[in-house]
Amino acid sequence: MMRAPIVLSLALFAAVPAQALNTGVAAQGLPSAAEYASGILPERAGVVSWKTLSRVEPIKKDGKLIPSFSAEIIGLDRTDVKVQGFMIPLDIGDKQKRFLLSAVPPHCQFCLPAGPDEIVEVEARTPVAYTFDPIVISGRFSVLQDDSSGILYRMTGAVRVD
Repeated sequence: MMRAPIVLSLALFAAVPAQALNTGVAAQGLPSAAEYASGILPERAGVVSWKTLSRVEPIKKDGKLIPSFSAEIIGLDRTDVKVQGFMIPLDIGDKQKRFLLSAVPPHCQFCLPAGPDEIVEVEARTPVAYTFDPIVISGRFSVLQDDSSGILYRMTGAVRVD
């Protein structure tokens, strides 16, 4: 399993000040990944938006930063949802059974294009053909309170529905 990119996101999550998670580069006059995504991924009825998923704040507890999710996000836990985004493969091949879905398109094969609140780990029911275009994935959504790999969101039993 290639967990290195996922672990890197946790390290980045823990290394940034609390106010930087939500504002990202917006404090420098640039849009956050969720804001950028809203410009390239139009809102769709029945699809959870990245603005919704970005409503998480890091809080300090027992000497470490942990995510504090909005009530809206907590309400999505263990429900079937749809999320649209860009596929980041975790394995080699034309089809991916396990991949990341991102609010923004990848720009480097070794870099995560967004923070942990703008990434969903996907475990597909059947392999999904890789594409550079945005896709919509439907599956069982989980909000991860303390995942060791740094992932905040995971979808299982997922299928492509667009």
